[in-house]
Amino acid sequence: MSGIFDANNQDSALFIGGTRVSGQQVRSQNVMAAQSIANVIKTSLGPVGLDKMLVDDVGDVTISNDGATILQLLEVEHPAGKILVKLAQQQDTEVGDGTTSVVVIAAELLRRANELVKSHIHPATVIAGYRLACKEANRFIADQMAQKVDTLGAEALVNVAMTTISSKILGTYGTFFAEMAVDALKAVRSQDGRGKARYAVGAVNILKVKGSSARESSWFTGHALYRPFTGAAMRRSVTSPRIAVIDFDITKTRMKLGVHIVIDNPDSLEAIRKREADISAERVRMLLDAGVTAVFSTRGIDDVYVKMFAEAGAVTVTRVPKDDARRIARGCGASVLTTLATLDGDEAVDVSALGSAELVEQVRLSDDDVVVVRGAREQHAATVILRGANDYMLDEMERSFHDSLCAVKRVLESGSVVPGGGAVEVALDIYLESFATTLGSREQLAIVEFANALLSIPKQLAVNAAKDSIELVAKLRAYHAAAQNAAPDAPRSHLKHYGLDLHEGKLRDNVKAGVLEPAMSKIKMLKSATEAAINILRIDDMIKLVPEQQAEDPHAHM
Repeated sequence: MSGIFDANNQDSALFIGGTRVSGQQVRSQNVMAAQSIANVIKTSLGPVGLDKMLVDDVGDVTISNDGATILQLLEVEHPAGKILVKLAQQQDTEVGDGTTSVVVIAAELLRRANELVKSHIHPATVIAGYRLACKEANRFIADQMAQKVDTLGAEALVNVAMTTISSKILGTYGTFFAEMAVDALKAVRSQDGRGKARYAVGAVNILKVKGSSARESSWFTGHALYRPFTGAAMRRSVTSPRIAVIDFDITKTRMKLGVHIVIDNPDSLEAIRKREADISAERVRMLLDAGVTAVFSTRGIDDVYVKMFAEAGAVTVTRVPKDDARRIARGCGASVLTTLATLDGDEAVDVSALGSAELVEQVRLSDDDVVVVRGAREQHAATVILRGANDYMLDEMERSFHDSLCAVKRVLESGSVVPGGGAVEVALDIYLESFATTLGSREQLAIVEFANALLSIPKQLAVNAAKDSIELVAKLRAYHAAAQNAAPDAPRSHLKHYGLDLHEGKLRDNVKAGVLEPAMSKIKMLKSATEAAINILRIDDMIKLVPEQQAEDPHAHM
């Protein structure tokens, strides 16, 4: 055996190679790991949060204040820390915004739960209280805080996008990028099988072009590829094209490795070479005879076959990234052809696998040629051209714009928003503290701690803005307490929309100010943070096995 348990666990009857940490010690370690990760990203929270510069082992630099991006680039080794990293990635995938908030809340919930356990409250009681508090909080958000976006006017969607990018690099450009995100996403509207509207963020393609200022960014309907047409002699545009998306080479056919051809007559060698060239030429003719006028290939096409396409009036694009190829095929109603072989052993083009669009053209963008597919048959697409000074700026612009697209998508599909600036968290704090007093069990202690943990968001927002967090949060709690105690039609009931104004250091009605967030973002954030904290809190024993040392080879020196 390479080792046994630590000295502080000598009473254990188990003897295996590794170390064991149990009880309060493992809980404290998990809380410390969670707090360490939250401390890294909490200063990037809010519209005046700071950026992080991360340098990897090969010297590549990433500058960002997006929580999921920062945590993804950190090499976290602690198991509890990895749970928080996955939590941020899950929030980024499902909602697109709130990645920093969810980690800060989860770490605070865990810290407060650990204090309760130290006070001899059983973890099962704390877990039950947290689950009940999360359920009540989500119900309160849906019933009391959420507002239908239809009642707020057309600018509500722009305000949602503006709130999302206000803390990022695009926030300095006013509503320019917020309006672009809303317009681009509305252009890709589609319907599912039940007739509900759907907005696919993947249908909005983002191209990054160095040069010019960010305000020269633009968008247009259609899918753009950062690739030119293969041949210089090809037409610059094709109207109403039949589109084939292929995933095989159109090159001179060569025998597979290990295949040998033995010939008796040297004259047969030339015939073999000619047949190798004719096989691909026949495939080109099959595509042309099927009416194909635009070919998008994920692989290469030899010049001799490019010439055949050009003479027939067709256009080709090679080395298309597979993600783009699948997106074009899905939008045009085509299928990606991996081969032309049929079940009978012959080769033929399946006409049903071809797609169509209104126009395929090549346009000049900065110093590069870009191919654009407009008017796809099945799914409309939009392309956003981001302009910036360097790669670091463009990468952060892309992350920021993607977050705004995700936030607008959630609002368009769910139709409800909540006020931002800490309004929801403070309202939940007041409501849950009042709700806890109605319980006659120990769970009320956990619910009170859950409510106080939510205040970490408005407090951190004020601290990052260099404002007095104690005074602002205390005043905001008084506003929300008055709103919840007032009648529904009383003037004070509108105080529930009040949140922080971090630029002026005061309170304001954030619904009127246009500081709005998707209601789904808050609900998902609370659910995810609560589940992550509970999963870590349930751990009371950690056994880490050490690999057994291999015996040294006495002949290794030879």
